[in-house]
Amino acid sequence: MMLERMIDQGAGREPADIVLKGGRFFDLVTGELVESDIAICGDRIVGTFGTYQGKQEIDISGRIVVPGFIDTHLHIESSHVTPHEFDRCVLPQGVTTAICDPHEIANVLGAEGIKFFLDSSMETIMDIRVQLSSCVPATHMETSGAELLIDDLLPFADHPKVIGLAEFMNFPGVLAKDPECMAKLRAFQGRHIDGHAPLLRGFDLNGYISAGIRTEHEATSAEEALEKMRKGMHVLVREGSVSKDLKALMPIITERHAQFLALCTDDRNPLDIADQGHLDYLIRTAIAGGVEPIAIYRAASVSAARAFGLFDRGLVAPGQRADMVVVDSLEGCHAEIVLSAGRVVSEDLFAARKAVAPVGRNSVKAPKVSASSFRSHSNSGKTRAIGIIPGKIITESLKFDLKVGPKGVEPDFEKDVVKIAVVERHGKNGNIATGFVHGFGLKSGAIASTVSHDSHNICVVGTSDEDIAAAANRLGEIEGGFVVVRDGKVLAEMPLPIAGLMSAEPYETVRDQLRVLRHAAEELGSVLEEPFLQLAFIALPVIPHLKITDRGLVDVDKFEFVGN
Repeated sequence: MMLERMIDQGAGREPADIVLKGGRFFDLVTGELVESDIAICGDRIVGTFGTYQGKQEIDISGRIVVPGFIDTHLHIESSHVTPHEFDRCVLPQGVTTAICDPHEIANVLGAEGIKFFLDSSMETIMDIRVQLSSCVPATHMETSGAELLIDDLLPFADHPKVIGLAEFMNFPGVLAKDPECMAKLRAFQGRHIDGHAPLLRGFDLNGYISAGIRTEHEATSAEEALEKMRKGMHVLVREGSVSKDLKALMPIITERHAQFLALCTDDRNPLDIADQGHLDYLIRTAIAGGVEPIAIYRAASVSAARAFGLFDRGLVAPGQRADMVVVDSLEGCHAEIVLSAGRVVSEDLFAARKAVAPVGRNSVKAPKVSASSFRSHSNSGKTRAIGIIPGKIITESLKFDLKVGPKGVEPDFEKDVVKIAVVERHGKNGNIATGFVHGFGLKSGAIASTVSHDSHNICVVGTSDEDIAAAANRLGEIEGGFVVVRDGKVLAEMPLPIAGLMSAEPYETVRDQLRVLRHAAEELGSVLEEPFLQLAFIALPVIPHLKITDRGLVDVDKFEFVGN
């Protein structure tokens, strides 16, 4: 009878379940602001361009209705909270659909981690869709907690929340026609396959796209993004806590290009969400930077929906899913009321959800370490260092003249060069690799994390081997998370006992803990806006140019290990 009710309510023959009255909606087809009631039946919009009577009527006079926002690529684990808490944190800011890749937890727990996300997605108020993690591990130049082959993914392929295959990071494997890569690509031909190909251009990009890959979020310049769009890709404009590409890509966010654009956050933590916002922040920032509202709102909704085959959403129009955001203005984009599938979002709605039991406890199985575990040796000449670029996850490959003391190569604080180490934490081999990094600004102490893309081993940056060891050992004691140490004492910490990636606490607690952690990092001299997520990407050997894994320094451009 639902279909009959929708027809009758849309035709005005009977009162609608809910009517938004007195406001205007943003018509993303014409770019007009239209004065009209909006009628809702169940989870669908059934009426616009007219006056309706409703069983429940909500006065939105003076406000504007826009379609719900769609985050087209993110790792919920990077918010450091569970999917249930992410739902409660982000949905009130207007994100009604989130397309996630659970490859962080999959790299630790394998198929068990994907199942946890799929189970959670069935119970959230926002529509969480899942892309199956394509590259676990991201490469074989690191030690992960699990490996996912095609036979591990296929049991999930027909799950109602699965869209397709997540970011295919191993673009060298695609171009080399690696058999396992080919098996995954073949299995998902005709489904959505997401891309990940930073700086890939020319004929190699053509070959990569020809594998059936349709979207990509790693463009960091307008020129790179435009080439990818010209070759048929949808470019996902990213603005996360570390990867900040919105400003560089603003020149291509136009009404002409909007149908080939969408928005994503990739990795954004609760502190930035609380202080700045989520996709609403991207929209405000873009408009303040001169982007036309029609372009950025299309990218945030209808263009995003169509890029991923979600044709039931993205417009304020009859027959569309009733995902809507009532905002103060197009420029302000402050959500005052949010509707998800026709339900007005409230704390009571969140409280009624079914809980999903957490997984991945006691996942940190790293060996106990001492200061001597982190001695660095160099034959002679210059020492390689990973160069941090603030606001980017791309790094530089640098070389410095560093002193060699009785305990090995020494940091140089005047040159802003300190030690970095990665400790394997999955109980596989106990690998420890050391190197140097430039750009953190540390003058004392150490910062350590088990959030270390993508294999999530322990990654530590510090000024002394003693503090590096103390920080690494503390992570084992608290089941993973973030730690700031100075002179052997813990200044701040945040346990992440769910796979060493997510907290079991409410997002407000996580937000407050992150604030304390950032302050502690600043006390050590950190000059980075987000030192913890910046640290997390130093071990990711699929992002140029120089990275470090538990197996050593990696020249990402050549895809090979290099010495210090």
